[in-house]
Amino acid sequence: MSTNQNGQAGEEQGGLRPRYRRAFGCVTWVYMGMLTFLAVNFFLSLPFRYLGEGEIYNYVPPRLAYLGTILLVPGMVFAALLGARTYRAPGRVAGRVGAGVGALIGLSGFFSLAWLAAALGFAQRDQAFRTETFAGIGGVAFYLFPPLTVLATVLVVYALYSKAADADRRRRLGLIGGGLAVLAALGLLFSDFDLVGLAATLITVVSAAAAGWVGGAGGYARAGGDDMIPPGATIRRREPRAKPPGKPR
Repeated sequence: MSTNQNGQAGEEQGGLRPRYRRAFGCVTWVYMGMLTFLAVNFFLSLPFRYLGEGEIYNYVPPRLAYLGTILLVPGMVFAALLGARTYRAPGRVAGRVGAGVGALIGLSGFFSLAWLAAALGFAQRDQAFRTETFAGIGGVAFYLFPPLTVLATVLVVYALYSKAADADRRRRLGLIGGGLAVLAALGLLFSDFDLVGLAATLITVVSAAAAGWVGGAGGYARAGGDDMIPPGATIRRREPRAKPPGKPR
């Protein structure tokens, strides 16, 4: 087994480097988060089927399943990068950050889908998008949504992945990015407000927050491994496992 300059365990002969193992681990937690997202949004929508609000049940699970399918591949890429190079975080902090980022991804992704459907005229070409919910979004909010969402994404991604910024600056950038994403989404929500759209938004945010908590507490807490413990953190390095004694010949 080789050793790096800090005396930490390096690449094992014939095995993957630790950073690649961490990357694969975070990708696994993306799958766990996606399963959570699909399950939570289905069970939150299910009661509406029996409460006389079948429109919500018919709109939310199919639309969020479509959203999850679109987000899966980019989510795997970002998770692999996170696992390979991002600082580790305490479990509680990672869970909270994961829940917040998950809620923002769900919110922005959901309204990005509605914005694209309106901008590209999907309702006239695809049966799946022929719905009255968010069919009439427009006005100033329609044109402000793309730049605000892109800026919010840049700020949140920088806050998650930056190694140059300290924890306080990363937190501020994350909060600013989150505020911009919420502002952009609320603009579209109130440009064509109805109760089905409101229920869909709330279910999306709760489902994505639950998925983000699963991914954060499971993957983000371990991201970076012992090579990426933040300066001044109370996180302890993992002790190497003792090898079992060899069998007598």
